[in-house]
Amino acid sequence: MLEVHRTHQANIRNHSQVAESLDRHGWSASKLWNVANYHSREVWEETGDIPDHEELKAELKTHPTYKGLHSQSSQRVLEELAEGFNSWYGSEDDRDNPPGYRKENYYDDEGRRVHEEHPRSTVTWKQNGFKHDTKNNRVRLSKGANHKEHPKAWEYILVEYETRPGITVENIQQVRSVYDQHKERWELHLVCKNEIETPDAPGTETAGIDLGISNFAAVAYSTEDADLYPGNRLKQDGYYFPKEIATCDDAGGNRATNLQKKWSERRTHFFHSLAKHIVERCVENGVGRINIGDLEGVREDEDGSSKNWGKHGNLDLHGWAFDRFTSILEYKAKGEGIKIVEVDERDTSKACCVCGRTDENQRVERGLYVCESCDAAFNADVNGAENICFDLNQSNSESAPDLGGDRSTGWLAQPSVYLHDLSHGFSPREQVVDCKP
Repeated sequence: MLEVHRTHQANIRNHSQVAESLDRHGWSASKLWNVANYHSREVWEETGDIPDHEELKAELKTHPTYKGLHSQSSQRVLEELAEGFNSWYGSEDDRDNPPGYRKENYYDDEGRRVHEEHPRSTVTWKQNGFKHDTKNNRVRLSKGANHKEHPKAWEYILVEYETRPGITVENIQQVRSVYDQHKERWELHLVCKNEIETPDAPGTETAGIDLGISNFAAVAYSTEDADLYPGNRLKQDGYYFPKEIATCDDAGGNRATNLQKKWSERRTHFFHSLAKHIVERCVENGVGRINIGDLEGVREDEDGSSKNWGKHGNLDLHGWAFDRFTSILEYKAKGEGIKIVEVDERDTSKACCVCGRTDENQRVERGLYVCESCDAAFNADVNGAENICFDLNQSNSESAPDLGGDRSTGWLAQPSVYLHDLSHGFSPREQVVDCKP
């Protein structure tokens, strides 16, 4: 059995009755975030260390803002902040900033800021913080101690919800209240756990995936087929959003926060669309195993020094979300019975997948790979993906797939190219996209 988590978006039917209580908890989440943010910055300045969520919990559990939410909801706010700080601290991308304060700025008619107010942040209730009434489509959300101004019968927020037709809500693991600024109303996100029977693999073929900068992914199939997925959408967003954020008067203000959120959502959407499309193509090709390059150490040369991919290449490289995409791909592949295997990527971009000659100079301008030994010429990224498909560095091991036999090579130079559209996902393009080294 395969355990999966699905998030169902639900409308709140009794919104007028619960909006005020949800507002208070959303504001409380922002206040706690800001208090914890201030404390984290103080610790950072004094010690050079960033406190994790356990340290934040120990320090702030007696603070008044901690009691504005159910204890587990407060813990989730602190976890998110700690995750944000650790992600920033571990990043080598100069465009990244530490987590900002959550606030909304209000201006008078002359454009002067007159006051600030905490925005309505998302609040998460874990299993001890809610009860689910499956018969009546209701959830009881526990209030924070600061908001229990009524007798015990009113120590919770009773929310009636409505999902899309055909959706069965059961085994809820988390409930999130999310404020939609455009609609100016709250909605619920219900995270449910389900178990499904793992299907049989679509076949016995193998695919190899090479992740890159210009082409985010190149996929080679043992069925003599190959696909390219350019990363133009990610690169465009990577240049546009930082420039827009830099124009904001306040890095932690409402507009900057919304831009950061939109950027993150678009990146997540790209990863999910790409993983879904690759898995669909694997099913079409009867793939039962996907080899993906292990990118550990990709930022370093053999001597431990940082690799230089050029000004823009370095920014793109440090913005890669290797683990995140691989996790999404693995999750979607499991649902089709396909196994994901990380393989050694060493020399896969240098070796000719036809004759095996290794020479880093064979990868020439504009992503063309030309082998001086066998005169083969093909797309360099597809060559790397083909070597990963064969598991180049374990070709003599029992774990390597048996792809033997004579194979044609014309498809190595003419892969299918799929471009991403925000509305329709990936769609094919006839001509091949150039891929820079």
